[in-house]
Amino acid sequence: MPVDDAQARALIERLSAQARTERVAWPGGQVCWRGFGAGSPVVLVHGGHGSWLHWVRNIEALAAHHTVWAVDLPGFGDSEAPGEGIAALLAPTLATLDVLIGSDTPLDLVGFSFGGLVAAHMAAQRPNVRRLALLGTGGHPGLRRPKGELLNWKPAWHAGDALALEHVMRHNLAMHMLSGAAAELDALAVRVHTEACVRTWFRSKDISRAGGLVEALAPYAGPTWLVWGAHDVTADPPVIAPALASALFDGRSDVVAGAGHWVQYERADVINPMLLDWLGAVRQRATVPPG
Repeated sequence: MPVDDAQARALIERLSAQARTERVAWPGGQVCWRGFGAGSPVVLVHGGHGSWLHWVRNIEALAAHHTVWAVDLPGFGDSEAPGEGIAALLAPTLATLDVLIGSDTPLDLVGFSFGGLVAAHMAAQRPNVRRLALLGTGGHPGLRRPKGELLNWKPAWHAGDALALEHVMRHNLAMHMLSGAAAELDALAVRVHTEACVRTWFRSKDISRAGGLVEALAPYAGPTWLVWGAHDVTADPPVIAPALASALFDGRSDVVAGAGHWVQYERADVINPMLLDWLGAVRQRATVPPG
């Protein structure tokens, strides 16, 4: 259900108050992680021009069954910037995660957009990643389907023009992130997107569009679930979803109706139970008596 700005602020404040915020040091600064709930660990990796709040409509549902760790990747949100390139981002992310939970602790990984490519590299490099879910993932060579040009938000931001900034953010959300018209977008989406954009320092777009997802996952021998919103402009989901799934060791794909790129936000009602089912498959399989 759409929310107004007061409700959006209250929701973010409530979620922030629930978080166990850990700022973990690495040689170039700190990486900020937020923990929720209890149970087997699930790590959430946000997209480009994003933050941990890319999961604002998913964290509580997942934390009812799991320990959820939502990262601000280096160069985003509350984390300090690394050098350039994905390797410079991966090293501090993996190192600080090991500090938090231990290097051999089994976990599940969920990545969105650019964070899908990051999560793929993490799964290939880190032991004991049991399952991987990639939502609207970057790193594929498939067709893009832009609805229109994105607007530059920086002039409005630097001018301190809040109304102009909101207009630009609504436009960009409608063009790139969500399937609805700009006028239909709620205040929560605008607030999350605005705060993320103005606190992004890492350049992810070229990395995300350069491909490499299948190659990154070649060493990973666990199951991977790929999901897109049907109206995702960063891909042609009916084509790329099964193609990528068939190229992976143990891949499955789904396309969710009524959603654009930010599928876990726009259709949280669908994605949350699907994610819980996917993550729960490990426990269910483990409890089957040996034949």
